[in-house]
This record gives sequence, structure tokens and C-alpha cells, in this order.
Amino acid sequence: MPLALILLHSSGMITTSAAEFVPTTHSLAKLRAAASHCEGCELFRRATQTVFGEGKRLATLMLVGEQPGDQEDRDGHPFVGPAGRLLDEVLQEAGIDRQKVYVTNAVKHFKWIPRGKRRLHSKPASREINACRPWLDAEIEAVGPRVIVAMGATAAQAFLGPKFRITRERGQWIERGDDGPALLATYHPSAILRAPDPESRHRLRAEFVADLKLVAKRLKADKNS
Repeated sequence: MPLALILLHSSGMITTSAAEFVPTTHSLAKLRAAASHCEGCELFRRATQTVFGEGKRLATLMLVGEQPGDQEDRDGHPFVGPAGRLLDEVLQEAGIDRQKVYVTNAVKHFKWIPRGKRRLHSKPASREINACRPWLDAEIEAVGPRVIVAMGATAAQAFLGPKFRITRERGQWIERGDDGPALLATYHPSAILRAPDPESRHRLRAEFVADLKLVAKRLKADKNS
């Protein structure tokens, strides 16, 4: 059953949606193929390609970020740039095997603004997150994770609404009453990389590791129960 705790539309309406492009299937391969042709919002026009989720089928853990970055947009794979390398390091420290995790983003196309020859990340709008939500719901249904980690404010707010604040509520378990996946929100790796000084980066990284250790502990307990 898709995880849809709260889905709020700040404008009060949605004019575009990926829903018409999402096939009725539990096959990740078919979902990925269909997503490559998605035109559910305007972001597809400037992105190189759709960057769909990847990882273990029927993974117990799903990691959800905001959107692909510049390198992910060029390569076609999620979390392969600097943020992905940091994520790999932190997962290893927390005792989580990335090969057993499903990794995706709330938005599947790279939103960017030009700065000379560079393409700089631009935060997706609520309407773009909402338009892409059918893909995320389809991935959740196909993978069936026991735990979802929302990395960053955009991913967390996609599930929990715009009032959610990472600085106030990160690292807290959010349970569902219908036996759906538990949710925990934490930092996005790119937020750690953008921290203004080494001390801040060290603190954020340590908190990120601590959050993922909570996840590892939860997964181990679920496995042994």
C-alpha cells in the first residue's frame, strides 16, 4: 500500500501529474521504462533524462532524496555524485549494505539554473514534487520496504507536509497504524557537503551517522522478531 501520510498542495490545485504515465504493474523494470518517457511536469524539458530509483528488489530499506544532481542527470543513476559518495561512507559506518537498499528521489528530473557553464541545483516546487509523487508511490508499492528514510527537507515534506522541519524533527520514528513502512527523516548528504565550516560538517555528519545507526538497529530488530 503506498505511503501517503500527508499530501498537501500549497497552491490548492495540480495542473500536471505523472499519474497518466505510471503503468499498473509491480515490476520495477517496467516502471523504470515507463518513467523514461514521463512528461508529467515541465522538468523533463531541461533534464538530460529521467533518473529512476535503483537497488534491491523487495528491499527492507528505501532511501528517498530530493532530486538528481548534475552528475546523476548525466549518468542516469541516483546518488553517484559527491553526495552519493558521502552516503556510501555513512551507510558503511552505520552498518548498512547499500547493495541491499533501494535508493530513489522524490523528483526524478534534475531542476537547475545556469551559472556560466555550470548547472546549479534549484529546489523543486511543491507542484513538481506532487506531480512526481505517483512514481514514488509506485516504487514504494513495488519494493515494499519496512523502513523509509527521507533525506532532506524536500523528501520529508513530500511525505509529511510543508510544516515538517528537519532541524526540529529529524531522527524520530513516525509509525503508521496500517502496518505500512515506518518513516525517519534525516539530513540530505548534500546539506552536509554545503555546511559553512568544518565544525558544522563534522557535527551534521555525526548526526547523520547516528540516524542511520537507528535505522540499522530497527532493521535488525525487525529481522529477528
